[in-house]
Amino acid sequence: MDQLNKMRLFVRVVETGSFSRASKAEGVAQSTVSKGVSSLERRLGTLLIRRSSRGQSVTEQGQEFYDFAVGMLADLDAAESRIRSGGVSPKGRIRVAAPPVFSSNLIVPGLPLLFARYPDLTIDLEVSERYVSLVEDGVDVAIRLGDLADSSLVARQIGCVEAVVVATPAYLERHGTPMMLADLEHHNCLPFMFQGSSKTWKFRNPEGEIAIMPSAKLRTNDAEGVMAAVRAGLGLAQGPSWMFADEIAAGRLLPVLTDYKPRLFPL
Repeated sequence: MDQLNKMRLFVRVVETGSFSRASKAEGVAQSTVSKGVSSLERRLGTLLIRRSSRGQSVTEQGQEFYDFAVGMLADLDAAESRIRSGGVSPKGRIRVAAPPVFSSNLIVPGLPLLFARYPDLTIDLEVSERYVSLVEDGVDVAIRLGDLADSSLVARQIGCVEAVVVATPAYLERHGTPMMLADLEHHNCLPFMFQGSSKTWKFRNPEGEIAIMPSAKLRTNDAEGVMAAVRAGLGLAQGPSWMFADEIAAGRLLPVLTDYKPRLFPL
């Protein structure tokens, strides 16, 4: 039992006037209340409550500790209530790491709303394709797309993003539109490269996930480079749907292989 719970039990004994009534009020066994108060007395090195066959009474030291404990517990309860209800506005500097395309397309456009809601916040935005070390680089929050290789990280999945394969109308007119995954062998693909290796393109079917290593004349570790290459008509690219959404809406890029369920990128 932690010290705060022991303190709460002691306060309840004083307020109810007995160990038995305190145990009923707290919903615990009377022995738990007795042991908690006794442990508190041993820790403080003084008697807080005199026990006798006729009842109990609070000592002078017990009354002094009770006055302190009541105020402290009230402050703690108030602080917890404010945090839970959003009464405390976050403030201070937060270092955030995110990939470039994600940063420019999703994070930065949302900052005006964030700063309007929390004016005391400041953000240091570290933009890089590399996986930063939260501890060594002093980063508070890292936003990552894809599976985490480091299982020691404390992570929370905030969503999933569907992937899409796209190309320009001009490229598809010259090389044809792939209808099956096997057709990708005859196309120039633009895979994203991470730590020197091409990322596989993944699709889903009822049997599970299908991974394809696309053929490529160009590989890059820069998502903006992939965007520029596919816009230039160099080939097919696969990426998160939001990455190509504006280009698709404008008709500058066309989705292909839409009969295949794309992979889901964990976010």
